[in-house]
Amino acid sequence: MSKPQKLILNWNIRAGAESEYFEFMVTEFIPAIRQLGIVDPQVWYTAYGECEQIQVSGITETSEHMGYILDSQEWRQLRSRLDELVDDLEQRVVRATGGFQI
Repeated sequence: MSKPQKLILNWNIRAGAESEYFEFMVTEFIPAIRQLGIVDPQVWYTAYGECEQIQVSGITETSEHMGYILDSQEWRQLRSRLDELVDDLEQRVVRATGGFQI
């Protein structure tokens, strides 16, 4: 039986792209990942410390569904647009265990 999977993304907002970035996140990125089937999306902003500014995570019920999403044209388009607005983008998938995962 396939276990729930969590997608974890980290990045820094590119200097000078802040306004465009926040517009993209609110109007496109979060609604699109929900539509693709990633549930419980969470966005964390680091206000202080030595780490990436942003962490986004979300869950799928199975590894197969996560694989389908990450292989989709829609995901490639979202990642491409995100790449224009952020630096140091890291993406990983882990087994969802609940709570805060890094």
